[in-house]
Amino acid sequence: MTTSMRSSRFLGGRSGADADAEIGLTVYDVAKDLRRDVAAVRLPMPLDGAAEAEGSRDRLLAQLDEHLLPRMAELSSPAIVVVAGSTGAGKSTLYNSLLGEEISAAGVLRPTTREPVLAFNPADADVIAEGPVTELSRVVHHEGVPRGTALLDAPDLDSFVQENRSTAQQLLEAADLWLFVTTASRYGDALPWQALARATERGASVAMVLNRVPREDLVTIRGDLMSRLRAHGMVDTPLFVVPDVGPHEGLLEDKPVAQVKRWLTMLAGPERSRAVVVRTLKGSLNALPGWVTSLADAVEAQAAAATTLRRTVEAEVPAAQGLARDAVGAGVVAGAAVEARWRELSGTARIDRLKFRGDHVRSTRRAGRIRSAGLDVLREDIRQAAEHTLTASGARVADRLRAVLDGPAAPPGGAAVLPDADDRATDREQAVPATVSAWADEADRRVADVLGAEPSRPVTAAARAFGERGLATLLLAAAAGSDDARRLLDRVLGDVLDDQVDALRDDLADRAAAVVDREVDAVLEGLDSPHLADDAASPLRLRLAELRRLT
Repeated sequence: MTTSMRSSRFLGGRSGADADAEIGLTVYDVAKDLRRDVAAVRLPMPLDGAAEAEGSRDRLLAQLDEHLLPRMAELSSPAIVVVAGSTGAGKSTLYNSLLGEEISAAGVLRPTTREPVLAFNPADADVIAEGPVTELSRVVHHEGVPRGTALLDAPDLDSFVQENRSTAQQLLEAADLWLFVTTASRYGDALPWQALARATERGASVAMVLNRVPREDLVTIRGDLMSRLRAHGMVDTPLFVVPDVGPHEGLLEDKPVAQVKRWLTMLAGPERSRAVVVRTLKGSLNALPGWVTSLADAVEAQAAAATTLRRTVEAEVPAAQGLARDAVGAGVVAGAAVEARWRELSGTARIDRLKFRGDHVRSTRRAGRIRSAGLDVLREDIRQAAEHTLTASGARVADRLRAVLDGPAAPPGGAAVLPDADDRATDREQAVPATVSAWADEADRRVADVLGAEPSRPVTAAARAFGERGLATLLLAAAAGSDDARRLLDRVLGDVLDDQVDALRDDLADRAAAVVDREVDAVLEGLDSPHLADDAASPLRLRLAELRRLT
């Protein structure tokens, strides 16, 4: 019998063999697709509930990997009954007593159960399914196990050894039925009810053994435990009471465990045990929509938070760009340092002391070289001032974004998408010089274009008086906001370069705005993730619809 036929026969929800085959195949395929989509879920933003959702995702994966998928793939395998409980509950003693032989180590040392033991009837050897249980356990063939069942002794759920606790949880996820063992003195502890709640959450079948009950208190304790089970919605949970037999070593006598043995025998046989398997499978499948809904809600909460953060960041862009552009337009670049350098050059390089003949400036080439060399010093000052202005614009918007994303009124998750401040400062300091150098190169290109397009006598005379590079530096200074440079250009060339000055100022303003954009992009990159997309939960919602249709 194929996997799909096995799945359809026991899980199909519609009448007719063909309908059942279709349903069975689809349930298994949907579960595989669900496993893939759940594994792909990431919750990168530390929102309220995200950690819990990640834990739920991991448990859902464990449920799919360790129980649902292996079990749907092989429904003929014996029903796995896991004997579980807390330290000192007498699990291994009960386990060995049910088999009538010391199979699993039990004793006074804690933790007693270090190695999981899986026992099944030798007649089931050809149908036992390989999987997490067989890989984690010591496998034993034992005639004492009723056919169609496999009895698993798990480590203590509260073992002092982390590996034991993890193994116990993993084995519980893989089981078809939980035989939970607790004692008269510990059944009120939190651990048993946490474990039972987890079983209920995943739709597992559960039975309970109340061990070591004093005979004089048996009726009272049993009644109290039954009330607790009803309060937890576990009305149909089988409850077995094992009286306290006092200090002893080795196996329990047959009488105290007879009721548990009879119950296991009732499960014996392929068809009966398969009913347990299918009941747990259906319970697990019916529990999946709630888990998937919760996970999809968490994914959508991440996307919604990302949208809010993106809008918050983008709302800061116009004002930040406006401030950066205004700083350039107001002539901030040509500040005190540039003005001081101009006064110095006016005295040493005599850059503004000129003679004119008609409509053009008179100068020797030697005087032009002196002015050009002096203007190189001015160019460096302009470059440094422009770098400072653009860097300050970037730092200002970075500080503003940090305030709106990590301040008292910040949207959820804002701090998580902020880049490292030191890294941003380093990137800014490395990127801005290249931006300013490109701006200076643009001035050189514009002067060269003017000289090539208008070889008039005033233009060629100005180039001789300042050098072509020096003339471009005057253009930079005027664009940066130097009134002295602007007046000098007007004296030498009239309005020939006015458009070029304005264009260069606009160019620097655009570059300042681009610095702002880089700071904004550095934040938005943290939101540019497929896990934060508006449709990130769509695969889960699709699987949810399929599950609801099929289960």
